[in-house]
Amino acid sequence: MALEKPYLDVPGTIIFDAEQSRKGYWLNQFCTSLMKAENRARFKADERAYLDEWPMDEEQKQAVLARDLNWCMRLGGNIYFLARIGATDGLSFQQMAGSMTGMSEAEYRDMMVKGGRSPEGNRYLGEDGDAQPQHQPQGAAGKNKQQKGA
Repeated sequence: MALEKPYLDVPGTIIFDAEQSRKGYWLNQFCTSLMKAENRARFKADERAYLDEWPMDEEQKQAVLARDLNWCMRLGGNIYFLARIGATDGLSFQQMAGSMTGMSEAEYRDMMVKGGRSPEGNRYLGEDGDAQPQHQPQGAAGKNKQQKGA
């Protein structure tokens, strides 16, 4: 039986616990492989073929191909491992974090410089803060994506 996880009620948060670690083991091992230049080159040359060398499930592979880091995290990816995908694509961690919130890099940077998201309305699921699922993704980049039907 799984341990009680009161943190599952925190909006916009995926805790990398033992269960997530087991679920994402091969996804995170794939990401670790991207530390080597020759593996990054092989991945960029034929992403699907390289992913198929790893015993990840199909959904994990689709999440990587979509570069949807939030999806990857829900499937057991750890952000510190997933950062290697962004680095392979030439992205900074700030650009990646912005993409995860639906914000542009500048919007994300400005939010963080101002102290990050307010905890008001974001302590528990069901409140009305900007981190709540009904308000995701936020920022101009996310709103433009929603408007385009993506």
